[in-house]
Amino acid sequence: MALQIGQAAPDFTLFDTEKKEVTLSSFKGQPVLILFFPQSFTGVCTTELCSVRDNIAQYNDVNAKVLAISVDSVFTLGRFKEDQNLNFTLLSDFNKEVSAAYGSLYDNFVFGMKGVSKRSAFLVDKDGNIAYEEVLENAGEIPNFNALMNVLKSL
Repeated sequence: MALQIGQAAPDFTLFDTEKKEVTLSSFKGQPVLILFFPQSFTGVCTTELCSVRDNIAQYNDVNAKVLAISVDSVFTLGRFKEDQNLNFTLLSDFNKEVSAAYGSLYDNFVFGMKGVSKRSAFLVDKDGNIAYEEVLENAGEIPNFNALMNVLKSL
């Protein structure tokens, strides 16, 4: 079932690249941008996340936390974060539970891979509710960051 705007965002706890647990509900009181992406070190994922890196001031200006999630291991994500100088939190959903809870999991992906995160964006408001959602079926597309930013600025 797809998440709807206004619905409570499913809470989760995942490990970051520092091997520390990060819990969504710990950010209550501030907006959170959750980005699911298929795989580290791929062209579109690198372009998307580097775009967020380059525009991080826009998120910082409205006190928004950015969390990017994939099914890659914490070790792979750590290397990706380092190589790309990413300035926000990357989380490993290695067990695919959070991607599934957000309706952001491909059953079948390229090269016969199963259970890869769909490229998607969710904006969680200060109260923990979904304020924006965009789940892309085509992994070659990037979320509409202009629309997302308009919603974020209105919160």
